[in-house]
Amino acid sequence: MRFRTAVVVGILGCGLALAVLGALAVGSVYLNPVAALRGMISGGQAADGSSLASAILGLRLARALAGAAVGGLLALAGAILQGLLRNALADPYVLGVSGGGSCGALGALALGLGGMAAALAAAAGATAALAVLFVLAHRALFSIDLHAESGRDDTILLAGTMLASACSAAIAVALAFAPDGRLRTMVFWLMGDLGGAHRIGVGAAAVCVWIGLLLLATRDADAVNRIAAGDLLAFTQGVEPVALRRRLIGVAAAAAGIAVSLAGAVGFVGFVAPHLVRRFWGPDARIVLPAASLLGAALVVVADTLARTLVAPMSLPVGALTALVGVPVFLWQLRRPGSAP
Repeated sequence: MRFRTAVVVGILGCGLALAVLGALAVGSVYLNPVAALRGMISGGQAADGSSLASAILGLRLARALAGAAVGGLLALAGAILQGLLRNALADPYVLGVSGGGSCGALGALALGLGGMAAALAAAAGATAALAVLFVLAHRALFSIDLHAESGRDDTILLAGTMLASACSAAIAVALAFAPDGRLRTMVFWLMGDLGGAHRIGVGAAAVCVWIGLLLLATRDADAVNRIAAGDLLAFTQGVEPVALRRRLIGVAAAAAGIAVSLAGAVGFVGFVAPHLVRRFWGPDARIVLPAASLLGAALVVVADTLARTLVAPMSLPVGALTALVGVPVFLWQLRRPGSAP
């Protein structure tokens, strides 16, 4: 299993590297792939020392790093939630965590704040939404389920759906009262946009956080496999279901909150990436968690490259492109007989 996991992760890691390389080379100004590769290795510096090429590489690398982190974090959060809740339709948006982050960020933007203030507000909103979810579904989240058909997981999903609906209502109110001069920025942010990712350091830090959370989650991958068969069986095999849910839902919430603070509401990545990995490589969490995270990172990098090149010099919201892929896959999965992974 370790060899198979290494092969899958290696393939998807190479795919992510190619996606980042393509993001550096493609744009309104085309750069030679070799020069782009050297720029990726050198941290955004052009090989010939050209200030224009270095500036272009720096901007594209910052955006690609942020996109990889956002996609990886959202896919990781989705894979964790789907595994814990035993429902392939769960993702950070369905549970309202990302909606809380959106509320916080849009509130900051409506007040004329931006940049770091909006990012911090998004993180605070996601944390608040998670706290509300814990209150609404405390018994379902933090008790051992002795019956496989108790409906506990449905309770969590219903609580999350209601929370997401409340966040959507709050967002609508914020947009209704927003000044005209700030409305476009708020709408673009709400649709998911990486246009504000200009600093390589921020993107690199986000990638480091993503890798750290991924390592934390994969340590519990075997326990996620055991809990998929039911809390009681997992408990008899040495797994503490309550502690596991607390730990991993915290990781998922942190991942979703950071992703929302970086790029806004980029939807469906947390659903599509884990689903595709399970489709091709099976439901083993030891493969699903790292592979889905890498696939999600590559998907967002590719989507963002298309978003800034399809109608250049205009830029599309990256969330619009991810939704074009995610909605059909979501509906197809919904029509399948049974949604458990």
